Amino acid sequence: MDEFRKIAVLDNMVEAQILDSMLNEQEIPHMMKTYHDSAYDGLFQASKGWGHVEAPEGHRTEILTILEDLRTRSEGNPE
Repeated sequence: MDEFRKIAVLDNMVEAQILDSMLNEQEIPHMMKTYHDSAYDGLFQASKGWGHVEAPEGHRTEILTILEDLRTRSEGNPE
């Protein structure tokens, strides 16, 4: 099994959920890691982002392309 590495920081929970769904559809192995810590009540999420996606290095380009497309569409730029 390939080693999972941090691929990209995610802005919010909605972005994480949509990306997770898209990666599952394409059967890309991945894990979502949240920065939420109940002891600090999400303090780190405000400054560091919601969390990040981890995956094998071989899927980096594909995941970053999907994430860029997702972010472009969410900004209202249908291309």
